[in-house]
Amino acid sequence: MKLEGEKFQYEKLDEAIRTGRFVRNSIIKAWIDGQVKSRSDAYKYCKILADNLDFPWAKKLNSMARQAHAERAWAAIERFYKNFQQLIINN
Repeated sequence: MKLEGEKFQYEKLDEAIRTGRFVRNSIIKAWIDGQVKSRSDAYKYCKILADNLDFPWAKKLNSMARQAHAERAWAAIERFYKNFQQLIINN
């Protein structure tokens, strides 16, 4: 089924997607920088992003949406570790 929306609805959807990517990428960068060391830290970092005045758009996502993106970021980090371990075992 194809949805038909108004232009402003598509713009809002695009904004939510961009914000979600920002949250996910910010958490991965924080992990690279050593600020995030666990799944719990990733969730806490969502709150830091939402409260940061430099990123007012991060607060537009509700906490459940931010945490869902934190979960996706942490899943990507775990996948990285798993693939890295397989690479070490195979070499």
